[in-house]
Amino acid sequence: MTVKVLALNPAPKRPRGRPPKTAEQRDDGNRRRDLVRAAAKLFRQHGYDATTTRDIAAAVGMQSGSPFYHFGSKADLLVAVMEDGMRDGLARVQATAQQVQDQSAARQLRALVRTHLDVLWGPGSDFIPVMLQEWRVLKPTQTKGINALKDAYEGHWTPLLQSLKAQGRLRGDVGLVRLFLFGALNWTIKWFDARGSASLDELADAVMVMWLHDEPEPETGGGQDGTV
Repeated sequence: MTVKVLALNPAPKRPRGRPPKTAEQRDDGNRRRDLVRAAAKLFRQHGYDATTTRDIAAAVGMQSGSPFYHFGSKADLLVAVMEDGMRDGLARVQATAQQVQDQSAARQLRALVRTHLDVLWGPGSDFIPVMLQEWRVLKPTQTKGINALKDAYEGHWTPLLQSLKAQGRLRGDVGLVRLFLFGALNWTIKWFDARGSASLDELADAVMVMWLHDEPEPETGGGQDGTV
């Protein structure tokens, strides 16, 4: 009796390295960015509560459930809007600080003020206003990363204010001025009209006038006759 032995074809070798990404996988990063930008715009225009994930998906031509492939919930999408906005703002402030580092403290501060206004009002400026308006929505566990970015952002301002205080040019306490300064700048999202007569440059100049003396304050002391 003859037994036939069947030859088995060897298993095909797996190519080394990761398999090539499909077109859909390669586009994941772009789709995520599209979703974040659309969410920022809609959250700013209509508010977080009034905006649905269906609205966001429709704005980028996706199916209503597709955003959940990238984000676990609408709140996660809101966190991404705030974090991306703060990263962009921080990068812009760092670039400005680098460009003007050899200038006077007053000129450096004015440059940061102008950059901050651009972050609020320039192209693609929906991110930070959303953070200012919708902060209440987030849980404490969701704000840790954003707070770290905010601290880094504000860290560029404090040394300049301290320098101006030492020069006698700053009106008020450094800590309070910083809080008032950001409060005044951020509040422009409520009242400033970019189509109005004032420009962002004029707003920046007005801010500087509010908190800086033109020249160092003279030292106070008794007069020659002993009067104060």
